[in-house]
Amino acid sequence: MSTYLIVGGGKGIAEAAGKRLLAAGHTVQYASRSENELSELGGQWQSYSTGEEDQIELPETLDGIVYCAGSIRLKPFHRISEDEFLEDFQTNALGAARLIQHSLSSLKAGAGGSVVLFSSIAAHQGLSFHASIAMAKAALEGLSLSLAAELAPKIRVNTIAPSLTETPLATSLIDSEVKKQNAISRHPLKRIGKAEEVAALVEYLLGENASFVSGQVFRVDGGLSSLRV
Repeated sequence: MSTYLIVGGGKGIAEAAGKRLLAAGHTVQYASRSENELSELGGQWQSYSTGEEDQIELPETLDGIVYCAGSIRLKPFHRISEDEFLEDFQTNALGAARLIQHSLSSLKAGAGGSVVLFSSIAAHQGLSFHASIAMAKAALEGLSLSLAAELAPKIRVNTIAPSLTETPLATSLIDSEVKKQNAISRHPLKRIGKAEEVAALVEYLLGENASFVSGQVFRVDGGLSSLRV
């Protein structure tokens, strides 16, 4: 069995991925602002906030890390302050870079490691009011591709770019029936994503079945970025 570290996003996709990994018999360590149900299932928790990636305690050997920390800041471009741009960059891109640097020794100590990062459909498709998050996530994708090349063949690096998914982070975007139906109507598959669906892809990318997969960005978006129906 393998040992994995999940950082950020205490609920939603991070929790769902942890549950799948624990159910499969793996060891799961997770770092987030507060504990969640993973602790009750055997997950090992430690407190963490953005900017503290290099303070996370690591085992000697890691088989994979998942960086789930993220933000959704939707504002008109002219109202986004420089501090807000920097905050989104810190949370979504720089935090990932810092965590990977911190984890490299543990990842290299094993037979082969896997890194899974999270982008957004906003990095691929122009969406109004998404300037800050789109910029930060595009930077993250650039990081992931560069590292996939630099760390090969020992460590694989892949990125998941979801569309709107039912998670606590997205609550404000679907907290009324009108908002939810508008979101559903925009997707060719006529629904929004579920955390468990994205978590299944996380589990796959971490595991041996994805041992020939690296440098990829997977768009789990109900067809929104590529289909017109």
